[in-house]
Amino acid sequence: MTGLPIAVVGASAAGLAAVEALRRSGWRGPLTLIGDEPHLPYDRPPLSKQLLHGDWAPEKLTLRTAEQLAPLALDLRLGTRATGLDVATRTLILDGGEQLGCAGVIIATGVTARTLPGADRIAGVHTLRTLDDALALRSGLASGGPAAEGGGGGRRVVIVGNGVLGCEAAAVARELGHEVTLVGIGPTPMAAAVGTEVGELLAEEHRARGVRLLTAAVDGFETAPADQDGAGDPRVTAVRLASGGPHGSGGVAAGGGTRLPADLVLLAIGSRPAVGWLDDPALDTTDGVRCDTYCAAAPGIYAAGDVARWDHPVHGRPLRFEHRMNATEQGMAAARNLLAELAAEAPAAAEDAAPAQERRPFAPVPYFWSDQYAVKIQAYGPTAGADRVETTVLDRAERRALALYGRDGNAVGVLAAGLPPRQVRALRAVVATPLPWEEARERVAAATADG
Repeated sequence: MTGLPIAVVGASAAGLAAVEALRRSGWRGPLTLIGDEPHLPYDRPPLSKQLLHGDWAPEKLTLRTAEQLAPLALDLRLGTRATGLDVATRTLILDGGEQLGCAGVIIATGVTARTLPGADRIAGVHTLRTLDDALALRSGLASGGPAAEGGGGGRRVVIVGNGVLGCEAAAVARELGHEVTLVGIGPTPMAAAVGTEVGELLAEEHRARGVRLLTAAVDGFETAPADQDGAGDPRVTAVRLASGGPHGSGGVAAGGGTRLPADLVLLAIGSRPAVGWLDDPALDTTDGVRCDTYCAAAPGIYAAGDVARWDHPVHGRPLRFEHRMNATEQGMAAARNLLAELAAEAPAAAEDAAPAQERRPFAPVPYFWSDQYAVKIQAYGPTAGADRVETTVLDRAERRALALYGRDGNAVGVLAAGLPPRQVRALRAVVATPLPWEEARERVAAATADG
């Protein structure tokens, strides 16, 4: 080795898992962790749940304290953005102009929240991706509504996007006593992730809790001056829906569509892989960083977490998962495989080299969960993109359901809502590898027979 560092770009769950795995697996050389946020690595799923609700303080999300990171001997660059990567020389360019030559690089930059034109210049319009985003949104939910004009009343909250994030935030806002409208371009919440029937069951729960569900596209916002002097960003007063939106759900906007009065708006309209800084043509950044089965994007360059789109060796196609468990598992896998590659490149007696090992394909069983009110949803396998879904509603009033997801004649995913942990764990084995549909149905029935 030449004393060059391994650099991990992205200081969230995947990046943290990668640096810890590098040390655990024997890397003794310099190790740099670069994160564009000023915070120590923290957990993201609670942002739209416990933190937003006010149940958790920000400190509870911290994955490792400074003291816990100290044994890793990191060159920790928080509040630093990578702006480029020369793949051939494995050189990172940082936002201050510094060029950092590396023995290897792991890209774990995650995703960024999608937004709408001009939204970032309107007070009261939020996205939810980072800790700072969540704290700003929580502050808005904690203040009173227009009836009180000094606090104490519920606010008119419009959530644009009825996917997982939008549904979770709607549940929190409603539990906090706000008037909530959930707007989606599709009629069924979370349908892309869980299918129509499970989505309809969730819609019933949201309506029962007092959430208004609308199907429409958003055309823009109406605003008012921030204060009497007109200083500061204008504040949102309404969301405009495109012409042809639902009737009777609000006033009529100047353009002929519907207006939804709003004191606070959350844009939960999806995300984009954070690859804008990667312009080297040696990398394929179509829908994330394209990798092989080992999470390698190029020699010495690996990717992990939400940003990685890799060839899943079991499912036989490129997949990208924006889920917490995958981030940790893939961060560790990318670290181990990078070290195996570097060990093969280096002389056996290299000072910083890790023990020789073989690269291993990354073949996880994907897992995700969502908490909405008292309903806990857990799923194994790729449920999105299924060409066959079979849903069994076990108890409609309790929102208990089971769904099996198929692709090309095989069962590839399974979902449980409201099932006990023991039964949920048993379902994982059913889709660990794709099974013929009928065999999978029988195994699901056996796994849940006692419940």
